[in-house]
Amino acid sequence: MAQNDTARYLVTYDIADPKRLSRLFRFLKKQGVPIQYSVFLVESSAAKMASLMVKIAKMIHKDADDVRAYRMPENGWQVSLGASILPEDVLPGAGSR
Repeated sequence: MAQNDTARYLVTYDIADPKRLSRLFRFLKKQGVPIQYSVFLVESSAAKMASLMVKIAKMIHKDADDVRAYRMPENGWQVSLGASILPEDVLPGAGSR
């Protein structure tokens, strides 16, 4: 994958302080789609994702908080069970990949 090719990433977090949690949530809402509590789907290039993680690193406390990003496989398998926080037609990639 080239640095400018886009891919989907799951960004997950566990933030100890409510103030930092709120700040990170608002920031990530501008970058991607909330999938579940503390889980966002971000479509980005590898270079932009690296920049995003640098920004996030400045917002958290490394000894108290945990933020992780996972690149999703392009043709990965996915299934949803139970109630979703988003309507089905709003889910990213519905019917596209």
